Amino acid sequence: MVIEQNLSLVKKVNRLLSWGHWFSFFNTLLALAVTSVYWLSEPSPETLLGWIYLFCYWLGHTAFLCFMFFIVTVFPLSLVFPYQKHVRGLAALLATIGMVVLIFDAYVYANLGYHIGSASYHQTLELLQQQVVTNLRNFIIIVGCVTAILIAVELVISNYCWKKIARLKQSNISRPLLVVFIGSFMLSHLIHIYADARLKWDVTKLDNVLPFSYPATAKSFLAKYQLVDLAKRAQRQADRLSISNPELNLRQLQCSVTQAEPILVLITDEISSDTSDFIRRQGLRWHEQHFAPNNSTEALLHLLYGQFLLTEDSQRQLNQAPAFIEQLPANTLAIDSKWSAVTTQLPWLPATEQTDKAVANIIFDNSPVANWAEYQQFKRIMVLPLISKQPTFVLAPVDTLIRWPELHEQLKQHSSQHLDLLPTLLSSAGCNTTNSWLGDNLLHKPARPKLSISKQDIVSIRKDKMVVLRQDGSYGVWSAGTLLPLNEKLDTPMLTDALKRLEPAEQQR
Repeated sequence: MVIEQNLSLVKKVNRLLSWGHWFSFFNTLLALAVTSVYWLSEPSPETLLGWIYLFCYWLGHTAFLCFMFFIVTVFPLSLVFPYQKHVRGLAALLATIGMVVLIFDAYVYANLGYHIGSASYHQTLELLQQQVVTNLRNFIIIVGCVTAILIAVELVISNYCWKKIARLKQSNISRPLLVVFIGSFMLSHLIHIYADARLKWDVTKLDNVLPFSYPATAKSFLAKYQLVDLAKRAQRQADRLSISNPELNLRQLQCSVTQAEPILVLITDEISSDTSDFIRRQGLRWHEQHFAPNNSTEALLHLLYGQFLLTEDSQRQLNQAPAFIEQLPANTLAIDSKWSAVTTQLPWLPATEQTDKAVANIIFDNSPVANWAEYQQFKRIMVLPLISKQPTFVLAPVDTLIRWPELHEQLKQHSSQHLDLLPTLLSSAGCNTTNSWLGDNLLHKPARPKLSISKQDIVSIRKDKMVVLRQDGSYGVWSAGTLLPLNEKLDTPMLTDALKRLEPAEQQR
């Protein structure tokens, strides 16, 4: 009698497990429809390898997610509580919850560019609050209808799989399906190993599109057997990231004639206490959240070219004038130097000072007090150091003085960096710089966190938080104002938002 009861229990469990596998398969098909939303939120691949990887990654990883959901939820439920009616109902409910979460994650990704999680908790709540505040009634109706439809579909799938187990087994499609899903999963990881080693951007840019995705990589293993040269790979990666938005998007730089009040940006070596006292007596006010690089080459690239410092050869770029200058109307932008060190680094600067006053003026002068008589004619002035004296951080706050009411009002709530000066000056001079620069127009509210890439170390700043992500994968979080360490995890959403500044330029490549 005991043996018969045990056999009956084993049969129940086996039937439930067989049902669970088919239930997971049909949920995989449903999940594939949902995960297609992730791909619609991203630009399509441009190469055949990219499309092959997308298809394999989509099939393999979606099937993996559904299978892991079955292992974590339905499988133990079938073993511990082998009563078919209850298990089927609970499985349908759990699958509905899982599908709702997946749909919500797809919605968040489509709007924000990253997945839900502890790191994106605040951004996700803000997105939900926007929807609730905008139209609470429609939000409730949509969520209620989607949930009701999903639970009805899950119950139908659950009931169908239970009644048709014998027919599904006889169809002999389980083994081919298993080969397709497992093969896609393994092939996607193999393709990613190759693409990561060879820097195939069309593949690696899809790394984090799907949730819980950790594509395989083997750079160190391949380098160990001399199949990949990591030094050359790093150089190619730097070349790939060497984005010069102004030069790639010259056709977007459209200027119109304007009668704006002339602006002077005065770049000096450092602002001593005596210099600051003198300049403040001229009506300039402090702005404490301006960030400058700690080396002159990078600072000049930020100020005059709107570019990042990515390689040791970046000094060569300073030997030629920025390409966008040729498109500017006369007397739009003037760049002069009274500072011999800067003049040496920028051989294209005019040998004599310009007599015509431009709308936007950048002057390098390491003795601004001595030459203040010729600067006092400007009603809108910024005075700031070329570099920070902070050796530890590639980007650090520097003392900045401003006499520009509109700008000073904006900067009360926001930080700035050297990369922001060109967009701000040219916009004030009547040049439309939309989607053409890595920095912000400081006269407008910034839409994204600040971004700087220094020899592949990524720096992002938002309010008083500064995140540094190093090339070796380590990171640090500091107070942007005081440079004191903060005991916080890596803010992935903040970095993702900052890196979106690269998208317009990348799409032009």
